[in-house]
Amino acid sequence: MKILMIYCNSFYYKPTIKTLEEVEEKTEAEEFKNALVGFIQVEEDDENDPSGVEKKLVKNLKWAAKKNNTNTVVLHSFAHLSDSKAMPDFTIELFNKVEARMKNAAYNTHQTAFGYFMDLKVDAPGLSLARIFKGI
Repeated sequence: MKILMIYCNSFYYKPTIKTLEEVEEKTEAEEFKNALVGFIQVEEDDENDPSGVEKKLVKNLKWAAKKNNTNTVVLHSFAHLSDSKAMPDFTIELFNKVEARMKNAAYNTHQTAFGYFMDLKVDAPGLSLARIFKGI
C-alpha cells in the first residue's frame, strides 16, 4: 500500500466520470474543512495480509491527524501511486473497515466516491507535516 496524506485547510471533490460499473451512482459534491486526506493506493500484495494493512493504515492516519491537529479524515482511493492494484472489492472492504475503526476511535471519517474520476480542489498549507508519504 502507498499512502500520500495531505492536511488540507479545505478539500472538495465532485464525481465526474464513473469508471466501475458495479459501484452505485454518485453525483453530489462534498467539501471538508481542516481535514487529513489520505490518497491511498491499495496494492495486490495487500490482499495477502488484510488485517495487517488495515491496522497499519489506521495507525498512520491517526498519527498524521494528531500531528496536524485535526479530527477529520477523508479516505480517497488514488490508483496513481503504484503500478500494482488490489481488486476493487478488496479495496472497498478495506476502506469500510478502516472508516469504521476510525469512527470508533472518535474520528470524523469519510470516503470519497469509489470508482469515479472526480474534480478535486485541494487547499493545503506549507507546513512540514502537511504532506506525508508512506509505503505500508
